[in-house]
Amino acid sequence: MPHHIVVIGAGIVGAATAVELLRDGHTVTIVEPGDPGGEQAASYGNGTLLNPSSVIPISAPGLWKKVPGYLVDPLGPLAIRWRYLPHLLPWLWRFIRAGATVAKVEATARALAPLLADAPALHRKLAEEAGVGDLIRRNGVLCVFPSRADFAAEATSWRIRHDNGTRWLELNEDELRQREPALDRRYKFALLIEQNGQCVDPGALVAALVRHAQALGARLHRARVTGLHIEAGRLRAVRSDAGELVCDKAVIAAGAWSKTLAAEAGDAVPLETERGYHALIKDPGIELRLPVMPSDGKMSNVMTPQGLRLAGQVELAGLDATPNWKRAEILRDFALRTWPGLPRDLPADRVKVWMGHRPSTPDGLPCIGPASGCADVLHAFGHGHVGLTAGPATGRLVADLIAGRAPGIDPAPYAARRFR
Repeated sequence: MPHHIVVIGAGIVGAATAVELLRDGHTVTIVEPGDPGGEQAASYGNGTLLNPSSVIPISAPGLWKKVPGYLVDPLGPLAIRWRYLPHLLPWLWRFIRAGATVAKVEATARALAPLLADAPALHRKLAEEAGVGDLIRRNGVLCVFPSRADFAAEATSWRIRHDNGTRWLELNEDELRQREPALDRRYKFALLIEQNGQCVDPGALVAALVRHAQALGARLHRARVTGLHIEAGRLRAVRSDAGELVCDKAVIAAGAWSKTLAAEAGDAVPLETERGYHALIKDPGIELRLPVMPSDGKMSNVMTPQGLRLAGQVELAGLDATPNWKRAEILRDFALRTWPGLPRDLPADRVKVWMGHRPSTPDGLPCIGPASGCADVLHAFGHGHVGLTAGPATGRLVADLIAGRAPGIDPAPYAARRFR
């Protein structure tokens, strides 16, 4: 039966969900305070990669030993601001426990794999429907290492990826040089993961998908959602700063801002923001043939229409703290060591920096499915580092659940009740 469904949030998850719901004949209203795909959104500034291989959560065995270092070094790859630590402690404790053993990491990987499978193909289909198929590329991603021994040191995580369907081609130093001649010669070993891909302009993709949804009949309501009107376990309306939107169902796809809404629907989800940064070098003077992920930098190096984007870093400091732009400068400086052809004296006007909020649960899995306190409300948030990759599959899963169809992906691992 067709419903009037309000999709809260116009990021990649909300946009993909809206399109899938429209296919099923529902009336859809998308609520978003900013421009879809705009710079305020996490979907705008991520690393652009569509990686089915990204099944490994951030939390790993032995992580607890590194927490003191994260507190001392504000510019490390994962940093925690002292002032935010008291608020963060419950989430941090769950986060450490979630990756405490290899078995737990393996379980998370198995749960993530179906959401990420075939992501480049799913994105291409959506993008072509929206008239922007050229934004999706399926030429693979290079993971580069200083040596084969450095790759071997990460054997467990790569074994888990392999167990979940990731395949790769090993490249020696000469083969790597042929694939990516601009790369610094300290890298002597690489994996080419051909099943991975790239969306060269995620902001443009999201904007195009929302326009496509509108062309299919969706309404874009420019407002900020302030709450849910629920009576006797049934949704009556979505509240916004522009008034109430009467509806039958709602999908919470508000990214890092989803926590309060989820609580109103009966689920106390421990959601935090992993603040990520990027530095964009305009007119870099080099051209990467493939997206590159240096193992010693934990970042993506990718070409976009705007220039060379360097994206990464994890900072736990909440939604309201001011950005620490030195973290973006770290990305820029690392790129200068990775790509010898970059100008050594980059003027400030050729480097643009950005910070966004990844919505992250402590166990590395999103929340997808009906809310515990109101079945008319569905969760679709908390994707952490894989929101872009998992967007199309999440949209399809939400549509299946609303339609009462047997879903192609088992939603059980993503149920919010797991945090009770």
